[in-house]
Amino acid sequence: MARKNLLLGLSDPELPAGNSPAEPSGEGHKIAPPHLGIMGTRGAIGAVTRSIEQLKAQSVVEIAPDQIDSSFISDRLETSPESHQALVESIREHGQQVPVLVRPHPDRVGRFQIAYGRRRLRAIAELGLRVRVIVRPRTDQQLVVAQGQENSARTDLSFIEKALFASRLEENGYSRETIMAALSVDKTGLSRLISSAVKIPQDVIEAIGAAPKAGRDCWIELAGRLDLPTALAKARGVIGGEGFEQKSSEERFELVLNASAPKRARAARPTVWKAVDGTRVAQIRDDPRHVTLAIDKKNAGEFGAYLIQQLPEIYASFKRRGDT
Repeated sequence: MARKNLLLGLSDPELPAGNSPAEPSGEGHKIAPPHLGIMGTRGAIGAVTRSIEQLKAQSVVEIAPDQIDSSFISDRLETSPESHQALVESIREHGQQVPVLVRPHPDRVGRFQIAYGRRRLRAIAELGLRVRVIVRPRTDQQLVVAQGQENSARTDLSFIEKALFASRLEENGYSRETIMAALSVDKTGLSRLISSAVKIPQDVIEAIGAAPKAGRDCWIELAGRLDLPTALAKARGVIGGEGFEQKSSEERFELVLNASAPKRARAARPTVWKAVDGTRVAQIRDDPRHVTLAIDKKNAGEFGAYLIQQLPEIYASFKRRGDT
């Protein structure tokens, strides 16, 4: 009995029917023949086998990078060559410190699909090394939640990359509750992410890049500006300009943001009002929002004081005129 209890500790919390701890042992207890395989094995042998399989599923193993396919939903824009090279050199010098999470590919036998660690995988493949991975069974929903949560926790995942990931998840039919869990955001935060990704055309985002230093407010400002077709045309004009691609992602963002800024309306030139004797008394500026009267204190300072004093009576007289 002691041995059986030890074996039970290795198995799942609930054993399949017919393998209860209370079941008597002896000649009447039959063990399925070995040819049935893992799924057909029962009893103590089955418990140990299942435990070994569970341990293997949680352990770190090494496989060839070309056995791993991309996730069906991308969560990152392309990184700069400098950033990629820095990661390559770090792994060359120190090795791969953090395993990549993969799942068995749902459609291709013998292959895997990545949940997170795409940049590490690319660097390791370039070095010609085998990649250390954790293999775990994952449904599509579990995969995108794991992918989003791990990448959202990383400091180098920018606002617009989160926005694109959220938008792509929604396009693929995932509920907002699932997307909020994947990105660890509330409803308001998710709405801002998706709105930004939808309002800014894909080609503009890809041309700018991740721009990690451009925060949420800047991207939302750009999204608002690009609502106008003229602003979008100007932004694309800058993107197609000479030397744009050679600039950093933050510099490209600033160029597009500045190009899409609305033009300030030219202020109306003031009208000079003169008295009958030719004295320059005031300047009058009339624009769509305000009428401004500026008294020339040098020529008519006392009149300005008198006008302020009489302003209530002047306004009352105006109102009486309107009533009449």
